Amino acid sequence: MAELAALEDPRVRAVNENHGDDHGVNLGKLRAIAKRVKTQQELSKELWATGDTAARLLALLICRPKAFTAQELDTMLRQASIPKVNDWFVNYVVKKSAHAEELRQAWFADPDPAVAASGWALTSERIVKEPEGLELPVLLEIIEAQMKEAPARLQWAMNNALAQIGIENPELRARALAIGERLEVLKDYPTPPNCTSPFAPIWINEMVSRQAG
Repeated sequence: MAELAALEDPRVRAVNENHGDDHGVNLGKLRAIAKRVKTQQELSKELWATGDTAARLLALLICRPKAFTAQELDTMLRQASIPKVNDWFVNYVVKKSAHAEELRQAWFADPDPAVAASGWALTSERIVKEPEGLELPVLLEIIEAQMKEAPARLQWAMNNALAQIGIENPELRARALAIGERLEVLKDYPTPPNCTSPFAPIWINEMVSRQAG
């Protein structure tokens, strides 16, 4: 904890706080510590228990994802309110656990929008890698009915699922594009040069054209 505190940089914190993240540690330096410490499940749990954001990010880098129970993962998700912690938790831990599908189903329709967003993030992963068994037309119906008014984090996750359905499924592409055009979610999102807009119709068409090329 002392080492993490010593890495605190006010300039890094200022940038991170614009994204809702309350820490000032350079992530490259954090990854260097994780590389040195290597996997340590018990230390990871101790770091997580501090509640400190930098410590929790380090905990996610040195934990053993398959060592957690489904209940432990559910509890941790509900504690992971900071966007970067939530993102790393889902991508680095839950997706690698044996409980990913069980938790996807449990979180997908959770009344807490941050929890539901994680369920949608796992759903997007399945749309791309293992779509068998998913009712994609039903997902499009839910997105069409709920995405426009969803809180920001959930809206972003649903939009990602919409784009992936359109990219990966030619037979559903026209419908996905039409939903994106009608709802106009993230249409005006500021996108840096050389980056693809998160607006679903632009995103879908750009990725499809790359695949064709």
